[in-house]
Amino acid sequence: MALNLVNQVGEWNPQLFREIKGRLKPRNILITVTVSLLGQLLVLMSFTGGLPVPNDNHPVYHRYCTGTRQEYASNLCVGNVFRDFEINWQLWWQDVFIWLSVIGIIALLVVGTYMLISDLSKEEQRGTLNFLRLTPQSTQSILMGKMLGVPILLYLVAFLALPLHLAAGLSGQLPFSMILGFYAVLSASCLFFYSVALLFGLVGTWLGGFQAWLGSGAMLMFLYTMTVVTVGRNNIVSQYPIDWVTLFSPTILLTYLTGTNSLDAAITQQVSGMEQLKVWGLPVGASVWSALGVMLLNYGLWTYWVWQGLKRCFHNPNATLLAKQQSYWLMACFEAVILGFALNPQVGQWRSYSKGVFENFQMLLVFNLLMFLCLIAALSPHRQAMQDWARYRHKNRSRKRGVMPDLIWGEKSPAVVAIALNVAIASAILLPWLLLWPNSEYKTPALWALMVNMSLIVVYAAVAQLILFMKLRKRAAWAAVTVGLFILVPPIIFPFLSMTPDKNPGVWLFSAFPWVAVENTNAIAVFLSVIGQSLTVGLLGVQLTRRLRSAGESSTKAMLSGRPPMTVE
Repeated sequence: MALNLVNQVGEWNPQLFREIKGRLKPRNILITVTVSLLGQLLVLMSFTGGLPVPNDNHPVYHRYCTGTRQEYASNLCVGNVFRDFEINWQLWWQDVFIWLSVIGIIALLVVGTYMLISDLSKEEQRGTLNFLRLTPQSTQSILMGKMLGVPILLYLVAFLALPLHLAAGLSGQLPFSMILGFYAVLSASCLFFYSVALLFGLVGTWLGGFQAWLGSGAMLMFLYTMTVVTVGRNNIVSQYPIDWVTLFSPTILLTYLTGTNSLDAAITQQVSGMEQLKVWGLPVGASVWSALGVMLLNYGLWTYWVWQGLKRCFHNPNATLLAKQQSYWLMACFEAVILGFALNPQVGQWRSYSKGVFENFQMLLVFNLLMFLCLIAALSPHRQAMQDWARYRHKNRSRKRGVMPDLIWGEKSPAVVAIALNVAIASAILLPWLLLWPNSEYKTPALWALMVNMSLIVVYAAVAQLILFMKLRKRAAWAAVTVGLFILVPPIIFPFLSMTPDKNPGVWLFSAFPWVAVENTNAIAVFLSVIGQSLTVGLLGVQLTRRLRSAGESSTKAMLSGRPPMTVE
C-alpha cells in the first residue's frame, strides 16, 4: 500500500517524488521522530517543573494558583484536602498551547526557509537546477514539489506534535473552530514565506553559502520582533500603516485564543491584541473571524504576486522578475492595501487628527520608498537585454507608434519610463486622499512631500538603470550600493554638518526623506528641488539614450565610422 502511494505521488508530481525519495530514509525518520517526541517531553517537563511547591513557613503566590489577593500581583496558592495546591489547569494548558504554537511557528518558518534556500543553492552549485528547467514539468509543479518535499522531515516533526498541541488547546477550553483557524493561518503563512524563500533562492544565488543564513536570519528577526511586540505591549495595534506588517505574523492571532499574556509567565496583564485594527475604516479586528479572513486574504494576495515572479524567473533567469504591465497592477494593489491602514490615525492628548494623519502619510511614504526600490530591482533589465532591445527594436515596432510603447510595455527596454508611470499610479491613488484632508497646517506640506518624494524615486531609477548598462562587473551590486548610498548617506552626514530639518530644510529636500523638512520650507524651495531632480533625470536620460543609440548600431556600421563596436562584459 505504501509503495502504491509513493507511485501515485510520483505520477502526480515527479519533483515531489524525487525530494521524498532522497529524504525519507530510515535513519532520517528515526532522528526526526526522536527530536519531535523529545521536544514535546521537554516542554511538558518544563511546565510541570514550574508548578508551585508548598511552603509551610510562608504563603505561596503563583500564576497557576486559584486564590486572589488584591495587594499581590500573583495569585495566592490555596491547599485542598490533600494538602496540595488547587491549580488553574485551564491556564496551564493554555500556556502549553501558546508555547507549542510559538515553537512550531519558528520551526516551520525559520527552519523551512533555510532548507528551501539552501536546497536551491546546492542545486545551482551542482548544475541540476538547469536540468530541472529543461524538464517538461511546469514551474508550479517543480516549485510545489520543492515546497512540499524539501521540508518533509520538518512536516513530520509538526505532525507528531499535533496531537499534544490539539489536546493542550482543548484542555485549555479553547474553541476547536478557532484552533482550526489558527492552523489555516499557519498554513497560509508557510505558503507565503516558502514562496518568498524560493524566489530569494532563485535571484540571490550570487550570495553563495551565505544566502540561506541571510534568508532564515531575516525570518527569525521578523518573528522575534513580532513576538516581542505581542508580549511587551498592551495593544499591538498602533493605528499606523505599519499595522499591515502585523498581518504577516501568525503569532498575532494567538492573542485571540487566550485573554492572558501566556507568552511571559511573569506577566498577568490583559492583552487587547488586534481588536482595534481597522482597514479602510472597517473594524476588522473586532472579531476573530474577520481578522482571520483579512490575514488569509493578505497572504493570498501577496503569494499570488510572489508566484508571478517565480514563474518568470525560474525558466528564464535572465528575465526581469516582473513584466512592466504586471508592475502597474502590483503598484495599484499595494497602494490600495497600504492606504487602508493609514486612514485611521491615532488621536490622543498630544496628537490631533491632522497631526496623526500626517504622521501616517509620512510612514506611508517610507513604505512607498521600499516598494519602489523593489520595483526598480524587479523591472530594470541588464546590459545584454538592453543592448538587444536597442539593436533589434526597430524590427518589433511600427514606425508610426514610436519608441514610447516599447518603453511602457517592452520586456527588455529600460525601466525608467515604467517606474515613472508607477509613480504616477501611486500619486493618482494618494492625491485624492490628500485633497480630502481637512484644511490644516499639514495639508500643503503633505502635497509637497508627495511631489518631492516621487520625483526622487525616478532619479534613483535612472541612476540604477544607467549603472546596469555600464561595462562593469557585478553591475547589480554596484547599482544597489550606489542607490543605497544616495538614500543613507545624506541623513547621516547632514546632522554632522549641523544641517537639521528645521534649520536647513532645503538640503533635506534632496534626501530620501524629504517629508521631515516640508513643514519648515516654502513653495520656492520645493519647486527648485523638483526642478533640480527633473534636470538630473533629464541628464541621466540623455546619457542613457546616447549609450543605447551607440549600442544599437551594428558592428559593421561602428567599424565604418571608426569606432569600436560595443561588447557585453
